[in-house]
Amino acid sequence: MGIFVGLGSNVGDREQHLRDAAVSLRRYELTLLRSASLYITEPRDFEDQPWFLNTVVEMDTGLSPLKLLEVCLEIEREAGRIRDQSKGPRPLDLDILLFGEEKLRTEKLSLPHPRYTERRFVLVPLAEIAPDTRDPIRNLTMRQLLEDCTDTGEVRLFAPPLF
Repeated sequence: MGIFVGLGSNVGDREQHLRDAAVSLRRYELTLLRSASLYITEPRDFEDQPWFLNTVVEMDTGLSPLKLLEVCLEIEREAGRIRDQSKGPRPLDLDILLFGEEKLRTEKLSLPHPRYTERRFVLVPLAEIAPDTRDPIRNLTMRQLLEDCTDTGEVRLFAPPLF
């Protein structure tokens, strides 16, 4: 179905936070299929903070999108995330990017993620593992979205995939 979740961390042992998140995701009826490489990425929006490690994982699940969101928020809390500053430093950030062809707009969740096509730190790992997956709104592939992306934030290869 193509469920993709972005993982990011810029506080503490960033790589370990991402590895722990992958282990945690497996506890919740989620089958992790693929992971992109880890990338060190320049902060966007709020730039006065440490650089991030980012990746994207593809998974399969019987959970609904809103239930998956609850799982992601719980895993963030377990990692010590406190939502006290929008876009600020955080040990772990999990974002549902795509949930198959699902299009959803609620107060809690928007699918596809409303800004993922504007972010190189999301599109680079997405294009790595799913270059031909199509955005359900624009009908462009991840490769095409990356080619069209105007974000100039630095994204450098850091480490191999999580699994």
